[in-house]
Amino acid sequence: MPHRKAPRKLSIAIVGSGFSGLGLAIGLKRAGFTDLTIYEKADDLGGVWRDNTYPGAACDAPSHLYSYSFEPKPDWTRRFAEQPEILGYLRHCAGKYGLERHIRLGTEVTDAAFDAATGTWQVHTGSGGVHEHDLLVTACGQLSNPAVPVLPGLDAFSGAVFHSARWDHGHDLAGARVAVVGNGASAIQFVPLIAPDAEALTIFQLESHWISRKPDRVYPRWRHALNRRVPAVQRLSRLGIFLWFELMLNPSLISPRGRRVLSAPVRALCRFALRSVGDRRLRERLTPGYEPGCKRILTSSDYYPALNRPNVRVVDRPIAEVTRHGVRTADGDHHTVDTIIWATGFRSQDFVAPMRVTGSHGTELNAAWKDGARAHLGLAVPGFPNFFLMYGPNTNVGSGSIVHMLESQIAYIVQAARLLASGVAHMDVRQDALERFDATAQRRLSTSVWNQGGCDSWYLDADRRNTNNWPGSMTGYRRRTRRLDPSDYHLEH
Repeated sequence: MPHRKAPRKLSIAIVGSGFSGLGLAIGLKRAGFTDLTIYEKADDLGGVWRDNTYPGAACDAPSHLYSYSFEPKPDWTRRFAEQPEILGYLRHCAGKYGLERHIRLGTEVTDAAFDAATGTWQVHTGSGGVHEHDLLVTACGQLSNPAVPVLPGLDAFSGAVFHSARWDHGHDLAGARVAVVGNGASAIQFVPLIAPDAEALTIFQLESHWISRKPDRVYPRWRHALNRRVPAVQRLSRLGIFLWFELMLNPSLISPRGRRVLSAPVRALCRFALRSVGDRRLRERLTPGYEPGCKRILTSSDYYPALNRPNVRVVDRPIAEVTRHGVRTADGDHHTVDTIIWATGFRSQDFVAPMRVTGSHGTELNAAWKDGARAHLGLAVPGFPNFFLMYGPNTNVGSGSIVHMLESQIAYIVQAARLLASGVAHMDVRQDALERFDATAQRRLSTSVWNQGGCDSWYLDADRRNTNNWPGSMTGYRRRTRRLDPSDYHLEH
C-alpha cells in the first residue's frame, strides 16, 4: 500500500482493536490519513485474541496465512500459532505502525448517530463523552459476544460458572467435577488440557462434529533464519496454504460438484481420526449425521484420545435444568458437578451489538436488519452514510483465513476515505446495489453445504437465512472489492 497524502483532513473512528481495526488503521495511515481514533472498550488491544485465554487457545488456520500480508512474522513458533503469540503479533503491529497514540482503551462506544445537518457521526462513549467524526467503521467481529444459554435453576447453582471466552484463571480445576457444555472449536482445544486435573469431566455434546487430525508442528530455528534471509520462502509457504484452501476445501463447501467429489475424502480423514476413540458405541455417537463442512470442520489430534480417559464422559442428551449441585438432563439423570464451563460459542449475528448505530433517517441498524443482516459486499448499509462494517454479514469464510478477507475490506474502505477526502460529503450505498449483491449471494449460498448439508449452525439465523458466510472464494471477494464503484453509491458533494 503506497504512502499518500490526503487532500483534506478526515476524522475517522474505528470501533474495535482486533485484526480488523488494527489492520484498517495501518492501511489508512499508510494512505496518508492520520486523524484516527480507535475506540476499544477493554483495557488492552487484541479483540478475540485478547479475550480467549482458555488453555490451549490457538488458531485453526496456519500462522503464515493468519497474519497480515504486509507484515509477515518469520519466527512463528509453530504451524498453528497459540493465543499468546498471536496477541503478541498484534501488539507488535500496533507498536511498529504507531497505533498506540490512536487507541482509546477502556472506552466503550454505546451509541453512534449520523447527523445529517453536519454530515458527521456523533459517537457517544460510556463515560458520557461525545466525539464527532466524518467516517465511522465498526470492527467488532462476528465472534466477540459470548452466547450463554438461559437454563432453569442456573441462579441457584452453588459452584463456579464461566464461558470459555471469559476463562476464570483464578478457579482451580484440580480435583473438580466439571461440566463442559458444548463440544465445538474451543472445547476440543481445552478439554484435553483440563481433563488430567479434573476428578470428573462431563462433556454435554450439543451436536457431533467432523474432526480431522491437526497437522501441527514446531518450526525449528533454521526455518526462522531461512524465512528472514530468504523472505520468498515464507511467501511461497503462505501461497501454498492459500491455494490449498482455494482450490481444494472451498469448492467442497460451495460448489455442488465439489461437494460430491471431495465429501468422501474428507469423511475418510475424519473417520480415521475417530479411530483413536476406543469405545465403538462412543464412536457412533461422535459421528455426525450431516455433510462434512456444514459446520466448520475442526482439527485436533488430542481431543479424541482425551475421551478415552476414565474420568471423562460424553453426554448427548439435552440439559433440562441446572440444580444447586449439578445438571439434570432431559431423561431425568442428574450429573453432580461443581463447575460449569460454557463452550457455546458466540452470538454471531450481533455484528455491532450492544452498540446502537442510527442512520440518516433515524433508523437504528438492528431495526434495519429486522429481517436479517445484509450489507453490500458485507461492508455498507443503505441509509447509513459514511459508515462501513468490517467482518460484516456474508464475509466469513468456512475454510481459509479471515485475515485475507479483512485486507480486501481495508483496501475498499481506504478508497472510500479517499473519496470523502476529495470533496464527497456523504456516500450512501444504493438500495438496488445491496439488493443485487444480496440476491446473488443468497442464490449461491442456497446450494452450499452450509444451507443444504443437514445441520444447524451459527451461520444461519432463526429463519435459516445464511447471514454470515461468503458464497465464493477468497480470490473472488478480493476481485469484487478491488475497486470501489462510485455508481453503487449516492454521492453528495
